[in-house]
Amino acid sequence: MAIRPSPAVIESFGAAGTPVPLAGGRGTAWRVGEHVLRPVEDGEPPLDWQTDVLGSIAGGDFRVSLPRKTLGGDFDSEGWCAWQFVDGLHEERRWHEIIAIGELFHHSLADVPEPEFVARRTDHWAIGDRVAWGDVPAEQFIHVKHLPDLVAARRPLESPCQLVHGDLAGNVLFAAELPPAIIDFSPFWRPPAYASAIVVADALVWEGADETLLSAVVHVPCFPQFLVRALVMRAVVDRLFRQGEPNRPDHDDPFLAAVEIACRLARS
Repeated sequence: MAIRPSPAVIESFGAAGTPVPLAGGRGTAWRVGEHVLRPVEDGEPPLDWQTDVLGSIAGGDFRVSLPRKTLGGDFDSEGWCAWQFVDGLHEERRWHEIIAIGELFHHSLADVPEPEFVARRTDHWAIGDRVAWGDVPAEQFIHVKHLPDLVAARRPLESPCQLVHGDLAGNVLFAAELPPAIIDFSPFWRPPAYASAIVVADALVWEGADETLLSAVVHVPCFPQFLVRALVMRAVVDRLFRQGEPNRPDHDDPFLAAVEIACRLARS
């Protein structure tokens, strides 16, 4: 059972009401009125930075959730942070729309300078991302299933980097008669096509998509190379979270079909 925010924390943010647990994410978020409260996570992108960046692009084709300050003007109360509640639900198999809204979101972020904290990240996702792009030698993770095949299919790729959301698949909410809402910003400094490739990778690996999903990215040059990198990142992250466990056998391996598709396309 997730720890719920205390009455003192709730009051400090000016929220009111009974905390209701929210599904999704890491299972630590609670809705309290028009606030969403959750513990501040290790490696959390600075909340003041998120306020400035997301606040500068809010409105138009998509909605965003912004951090909320305490009544005293802080972003943290006893290890908790608060966010604006936005209407909407994650809906399965809306990958085409998620990719499209992600492209609009990244176009809005195109002029945001690279934040210093991205290079300092040491979480599993940052490590997986660096392996994907060759910033960390793949040989350090040669025990990760599929990594040799994916690395062998990787080719040099030149594409401008910018600020992107690296975890869109489960973090776009849909509500009737409202623009999609983008939540839980996971910042990377990579090409926007990589963010789209992560959506495709997640859909293929975890959400039952098949190769027809690639019709959503036919306009993206060199997309198979981005998909290879997205799968490297996800495979390394998956292994880091399952340290000490054996590799999955082929009959129970969610990565198998996706890796076969990516490697075939990358080599063609």
